[in-house]
Amino acid sequence: MTDHATDEAAVSLLIVDDHPVVRDGLRGMFASAPGFTVLGEAPDGVAAVALAASLDPDVILMDLRMPGGGGVDAITELTRRGARAKVLVLTTYDTDSDTLSAIEAGATGYLLKDAPRDELFAAVRAAAEGRTVLSPAVVSRLVSAVRAPRSTGPGNENLSGREREVLALVARGASNREIARELFISEATVKTHLTHLYGKLGVNDRAAAVATAYERGILGGGRAH
Repeated sequence: MTDHATDEAAVSLLIVDDHPVVRDGLRGMFASAPGFTVLGEAPDGVAAVALAASLDPDVILMDLRMPGGGGVDAITELTRRGARAKVLVLTTYDTDSDTLSAIEAGATGYLLKDAPRDELFAAVRAAAEGRTVLSPAVVSRLVSAVRAPRSTGPGNENLSGREREVLALVARGASNREIARELFISEATVKTHLTHLYGKLGVNDRAAAVATAYERGILGGGRAH
């Protein structure tokens, strides 16, 4: 393959970000580079899922924390629908829960927004080919997460990063609405995560979930202050 890709070989993109300036910048960057075609833009995850169905891009550049519909929920829905597009997360955040949740949901790669231009281009091409792309910072976090000692209590090892994040907010006394706002997900999604948490922890309510989580060391070694 040559450096000057033909239109037929160009990688088609859908750009998803809630900031218009970011979308404009990415569109301009890819439009000026050979081998890429930007098919459309979406301001949130809900719109991204709809546009992905109609535009059928090769790669979706997906932000994670967006009012109106977060990236992880969108990735989960795209995976459920069997979308052909590969999702490359492009975000400011590199926390364990964000990283793990996005990858568990089905993302092909995860880059931070401070990635150099050429690295981003290479990552999009790699994602289009189905190859996993992770920024060095994300790789370090994933390795640490995998190597971290885990409690052997029943169900602990099965909690996803997002479920742990929801659990931590519950322990701080946050309501479903507050959790939804904090994590940029819907209240319905919060309820789904709570249902899964209750099942994995073997409890029936929020208080029991928090107490059990502290007892098993999921939320740390001591009681909440």
